[in-house]
Amino acid sequence: MNVPVKIALAKGRILEEALPLFERVGLGPIESPATSRKLTLNTESGKARLVVIRGADVPTYVQFGAAQLGIVGKDVLLEHGGGDLAELLDLGFATCRLVVAEPVSIAERDDPVYRQRLRIATKYPNITRRHFAAKGVQAQIIKLYGSMELAPLMGLSDRIVDLADTGGTLAANDLVEVESIVDVSARLIANLAALRMQSGPLEQVIQSIQNAVHKNGR
Repeated sequence: MNVPVKIALAKGRILEEALPLFERVGLGPIESPATSRKLTLNTESGKARLVVIRGADVPTYVQFGAAQLGIVGKDVLLEHGGGDLAELLDLGFATCRLVVAEPVSIAERDDPVYRQRLRIATKYPNITRRHFAAKGVQAQIIKLYGSMELAPLMGLSDRIVDLADTGGTLAANDLVEVESIVDVSARLIANLAALRMQSGPLEQVIQSIQNAVHKNGR
């Protein structure tokens, strides 16, 4: 008997936008994630089991083989960095941008070359550190877990690095995007060892997801 493929899924927007895709390929959960208290959900076909966890934990579960596949934002994948992971596919949903933003009042007179030492608030310290180091900019990284937009308003930081979609939240807090670091969307990832060792069920699940995404024009 084939053991179901375990797929780690980020809670929230990615989970919500992944469900229609899963339903199209027979991997829809038997129970609704919105009402169920279970963190692992069996699927209609029985070929997979969905593991619903925090987005930041998805790469770790996949890296150490607790799940063979995962769906997570490109931002989380870049922040995690390295590991025994393979990025298989851009799924084309949960899209946004990871940006640098600062108060409008500062942007109007700011030096775009970033020559001064900066304090930057973010929940992405690794991405932020690499980004500014590549520009030769000294940056003090302040890691926060809540609303980034508050940090410059309270004098905690000069800039923030955070996700932006329409830019409405930035504008509402008198912030403006000054640089885009990377475009973000949901990605299908896999454990490299699992790819090498498991052929049948895992390949079938991956192929069905790839076919559905390509058929949908993504």
